[in-house]
Amino acid sequence: MEQQVLQLKQLVEGKKVAFIGAGVSHKQLIPLFSQLGAIVTLCDKKKSVEEFGEYAQVLKENHVKLSLGKDYMNGFMGQDMILRTPGFEYYTPELQQAKESGVEITSEMELFFRLCPCKKIAVTGSDGKTTTTSLIAAMLEQQGKTVHLGGNIGRALLPIVGEIAPKDVAVVELSSFQLISMKQSPEIAVVTNVTPNHLDHHKDMQEYIDAKRNILLYQSKEGKAVLGYENPVTRKMQEDVQGEFCWFTRLNPIDNGAFLREDGMLCMAKDGQIVPIVSQKEVKLRGLHNIENLLAASAAVWGIVSVENIAQVARTFTGVEHRIEPVRLLNGVQWYNDSIASSPTRTIAGLRSFDQKIILIAGGYDKHIPYEPLAPEILEHVKELILMGDTAPVIEKAVCACDGFEQSGLKIHHASDMKEAVEIAYNIAKQGDIVSLSPASASFDKYPNFEVRGKHFKELVNQL
Repeated sequence: MEQQVLQLKQLVEGKKVAFIGAGVSHKQLIPLFSQLGAIVTLCDKKKSVEEFGEYAQVLKENHVKLSLGKDYMNGFMGQDMILRTPGFEYYTPELQQAKESGVEITSEMELFFRLCPCKKIAVTGSDGKTTTTSLIAAMLEQQGKTVHLGGNIGRALLPIVGEIAPKDVAVVELSSFQLISMKQSPEIAVVTNVTPNHLDHHKDMQEYIDAKRNILLYQSKEGKAVLGYENPVTRKMQEDVQGEFCWFTRLNPIDNGAFLREDGMLCMAKDGQIVPIVSQKEVKLRGLHNIENLLAASAAVWGIVSVENIAQVARTFTGVEHRIEPVRLLNGVQWYNDSIASSPTRTIAGLRSFDQKIILIAGGYDKHIPYEPLAPEILEHVKELILMGDTAPVIEKAVCACDGFEQSGLKIHHASDMKEAVEIAYNIAKQGDIVSLSPASASFDKYPNFEVRGKHFKELVNQL
């Protein structure tokens, strides 16, 4: 048994451990913890073991206790340890009550950080973190490193901690929900930007910011931070840096970090030297926001990955699914899936990546974030707006109240669901048009996550 698994065994053997929910990572960890000697309880809203389908057999074979239904949180009390999912709010009173009674509240990612034997590079931010994380992983792999990609992207990492060697690199995307309770930071931390998001789950903007700060607060003097220069929140985070730091920006020349030079060359400034990396014209990814993601990733791996290998990834990396992903060219109309755009800032970045006015499909679950900043961007970049979901009236109100709406010629359509939205777009689009699903809203009114939303959109478009 690998050293890390032995450490995990020492941590949980004989302990009463509750798991909140049987999501992807917990489904793997529940039998593992049971086999390592933990007394496991699963706390879940499901009303009976049969509702777990085939997984019910795993629960029975591992003698897992169950706390189900509307009172599932009763199972929190009397435990030694509780593993929460990112989607379960940390400040839920029942969880805090358990914590006050002496129960250790942790998570798959927190335990992974405690046991991981290799260097950890982690990325957080309101926008761009998945693409930046994916770019970092691609650059390290191009350099010949063994990379373990996980966190909010890829697979759960704690179940494979025994397979990770000290010379490997763990590349992790972290959400505010994961970071809010973390008391460990990675060796290299990247914060892309921080803008209003998830305010339906955080009590206020400051709590959201403070959660993001945890990626920096527990670094050692040997740690490194990469911060977005243009975002006022991330710029202020310089005060939290414990060790080395640098910026990234596409708008200003800087003397410490990655930037886009006036001649279109992505460069790295360090120790009084400016090193050109690659020309913007050679970058495969679409959109100026992806130049920022590329700059952030380059700064993160600087000194670990060669300039040549960074440039090679920049020239060949085509993007991540659901991020301005080309779906289909039909009758001269190009369709894009930008389902990841679950906030106004993400949609703004997507709109700015096109050099013509587009047909935009937007709307979804309401996270109680302001849509006023999106309205002028819609007027500038959109000619036909198709709205759906809970936020449809909120977006429409912001757009109609925006200066210039009457003169813009923008047409607004309403759809009851994605199928109708695609049909409307198909009927109004002409040759040369661009249609993009970029909702500026979460998916939870109709879909479990943005991936399922994006896949449904692509299915509908490919059926046309």
